[in-house]
Amino acid sequence: MGAPISKAKRGQTNRPLVLAAVMLAMFMGAIEATIVSTAMPAIVADLGGFTLYSWVFSAYLLMNAVTVLIYGKLSDLFGRKPILFFGITIFLIGSILCGFATSMESLIIFRLIQGFGAGAVTPIATTIVGDIYSAEERAQVQGYLASVWGISAVTGPAVGGLLVQYVSWNYVFWINIPLGILSLIGIGIFLHENVEKKKHEIDYIGAFLLTVSISSLMFLLVEGGGRWSWDSWQVLGIIVLFIVTISLFVYHEGRVKEPVMPFNLWKERSIFVANVTSLTTGIILIGISSFLPTFVQGVMEQTPIVAGFTLTAMSIGWPIASTLSGKMLISMGYRKTSLIGGVALILGSVVFVTMSVSSGPLWAALGSLVVGFGMGLTSTAFIVSIQSTVSWQQRGIATAANMFMRNLGNTIGAALLGGILNNRLGNYLSANAGNTEEKLTVDSANLLLKENERTNLPVSVKELLQEGLTQSLHWVYYVVLTFAIISLILITFIPKQKQGSA
Repeated sequence: MGAPISKAKRGQTNRPLVLAAVMLAMFMGAIEATIVSTAMPAIVADLGGFTLYSWVFSAYLLMNAVTVLIYGKLSDLFGRKPILFFGITIFLIGSILCGFATSMESLIIFRLIQGFGAGAVTPIATTIVGDIYSAEERAQVQGYLASVWGISAVTGPAVGGLLVQYVSWNYVFWINIPLGILSLIGIGIFLHENVEKKKHEIDYIGAFLLTVSISSLMFLLVEGGGRWSWDSWQVLGIIVLFIVTISLFVYHEGRVKEPVMPFNLWKERSIFVANVTSLTTGIILIGISSFLPTFVQGVMEQTPIVAGFTLTAMSIGWPIASTLSGKMLISMGYRKTSLIGGVALILGSVVFVTMSVSSGPLWAALGSLVVGFGMGLTSTAFIVSIQSTVSWQQRGIATAANMFMRNLGNTIGAALLGGILNNRLGNYLSANAGNTEEKLTVDSANLLLKENERTNLPVSVKELLQEGLTQSLHWVYYVVLTFAIISLILITFIPKQKQGSA
């Protein structure tokens, strides 16, 4: 790939302290998801607007997905430091505003601001590690970064619950402020870059087309089949808008000098496979994290804390596997490490497919642990492989592109699997409507998630709902298993030779 023209000066950069600052920034973004989920019931109780519940998450995810590629490209043009500084600052401003929200509408707007900043944090932080550590060191250090997600998954619900119960939900957002300030200080003092000063041509048109296309796709997936029927003029209009803008984006990117998404990177087979597989593993990830608590609480009749524990097992398996992959990548190479991870994804999915009421939460936790192990091996191998394949000038956008594909998988998976769950549950309740006098709908499944309401249900109604939910969730897990198999097949196309370092 040739020597990079401009990179972080290793002689001046204090690597351990920069790594600590980067991990703080990533922890700030990682804990956001778990801590806000825990606080949402209290937020809705205070602000009202339950119908806007999903948009509190979707607004954040939307801006995160839209901006991640743009930030990755800007970091290649202007250096990692100023872009990460900008992202953290915007994220903190959004966090402060979220804590002062007085309505669900204002909270959603402030979450858009927060997500706009968050899009820079994870990809740029990961890229900085790729810059300041050698190819051999990266695998181990990526394991440290992955452990951030495990720690946040364990501490997020606990901290969120304590803040909501004893202080106020507002502090769930404000807890980010000291973390972000410490990260800014560490990166500002200890990270030194020598970025070549030259005139850059920023791809504004590409950034605009990408923003409109991904925004329309997100809107389609969130609202399609819900507020708007699939054959409504609104949905058809959004589909046309998405097709036109994504087509123009692909056409434009092939002709501009410094594109937001350099598709020439995808010509490298290892990068192409890593990115497409990240899309499928993103679907697997959201399928388990979104619907497993529903099974554990609604069908197994366990508490929210136990349901949270079953998901935490995934966040334990992930960093353990990421740490182990450091040695595996050096001794076995990217392909074999990824193949072992792909097999783990299938085994974990099989656990969920075979899960029943009598299996108990430990069985659910086992499935989470194995899937987390597979995610840790594959994601770490992909990032290290990509960063070792490209030069410094493309490392930011190459890393961001991989994370963008996983975010896209999360988005598609949430809509696809949610639609399957609602469809199968609705069909089951319609087919068995004669077995109970009460009229049951898909929304009736909410009664299973609240212990006091569940205990007051007639036995026949409770059993009908639980059986319907069990069968419907098994359909979801069969789709998850299918994508796990597809992921393993894709991984077999990774080149057999170990990539050289950049």
